[in-house]
Amino acid sequence: MSAVLEGIRVLDWTIWQQGPMAGVMLGDLGAEVIKIEDRVSGDPSRGFMRQMGAGMGIGGRNFYFETMNRNKKSVTLDLNKQRGKEILYRLVEKSDVFLQNFRYGVAAKLGLDYATLSRYNPRLVYASASGWGQQGPIRKKPAFDFTGQARSGMMTISGSVDSTPFSLQGAIGDQIGAIMTAYGILAALLARERLGIGQELDSSLLGSSLFLMGLNVSFKLGLNIEMPKHNRVASYNPLWNYYKCSDDKWLVLAEMQADRAWPTICRALGIGDLEKDPRFNSLETRARNAAELISILDKIFFTKTRKEWLDILEKAGDLIFEPVNNITDVVDDPQTLANEYVTEFNHPVFGKFKVIGVPVKFSKTPGQITREAPEFGQHTEEVLTEILGYTWDDITKLKEEEVI
Repeated sequence: MSAVLEGIRVLDWTIWQQGPMAGVMLGDLGAEVIKIEDRVSGDPSRGFMRQMGAGMGIGGRNFYFETMNRNKKSVTLDLNKQRGKEILYRLVEKSDVFLQNFRYGVAAKLGLDYATLSRYNPRLVYASASGWGQQGPIRKKPAFDFTGQARSGMMTISGSVDSTPFSLQGAIGDQIGAIMTAYGILAALLARERLGIGQELDSSLLGSSLFLMGLNVSFKLGLNIEMPKHNRVASYNPLWNYYKCSDDKWLVLAEMQADRAWPTICRALGIGDLEKDPRFNSLETRARNAAELISILDKIFFTKTRKEWLDILEKAGDLIFEPVNNITDVVDDPQTLANEYVTEFNHPVFGKFKVIGVPVKFSKTPGQITREAPEFGQHTEEVLTEILGYTWDDITKLKEEEVI
């Protein structure tokens, strides 16, 4: 069965996470993704686990790099040498997308900017996954997820009302940056299909993070106030809140139409006497007495385990609630597994193990994981001989000249 991007070739000149994960998304949809790495140092994320003081993972493989580079081939080139550039230019002629995430000006300095590459392939889609965008006073500054979360305001929207700023683990800014980059590439490929044009596109950590926080940002733009943080102990709507159970696990109630749900909640929790209590019998009275009601609900939920409460709420009917899962919970959640949001992949080193799946499902052109992350330079000879027509004598000479 064909995949959405089958027949599309992507040159992935990226490092770390924002750019590489965009390449993963395209590879998951069937694109041939060729990762271009420096001939000596490669993608610095190949050494990330050592830098963090953590183990390398299974079988000596770097688990971070594996996650960011599945469904790719690896070609090593010295792009400071003219012959290295010539190889890349020949690849550009035979490719559809060029993806890069280096600091502003690096690509141009090496002759790998859009103005240069589009001369070799006018239909090329050239994508830059930047930190701060192509304009503005800090466009040349380096960026990581940590600084992206800081400057975008993302560090200030989570937590309780008295929380200090903190970052979301797992490089969430990089992840949404990758998603928006892939989104832009798909749109540019569609434009090329319709209009016959290549073009340059830019996505950034800053712009992607702002879009991820769209309602928070729009709140400020439209009302000129910052959206208030959720206050668990005094929530305006106590039925839109989270509660700890006796096993120290949490569940969340999400009753936006709280008046409709209130009688059912009272019956389920065994507090029928409070249903018509004038302190709590409407959205407005519950809001005025929120702290008191939340204190009552806290004590009630702490009398049973989360599983017991989930069963009770399920049997009560037509209530909106869910467990507050941690990552250990969610990767084994039957809903996660049923939709293959976590799936199994047969890795040549790890064997069968679970990986995050393709999040969008297509009925006729499904995405899939077909190959593990490449070893350093694993496909250099294959790409040069099979795609570009180099001979084995050529390969030998390129190695002697330290081009590949």
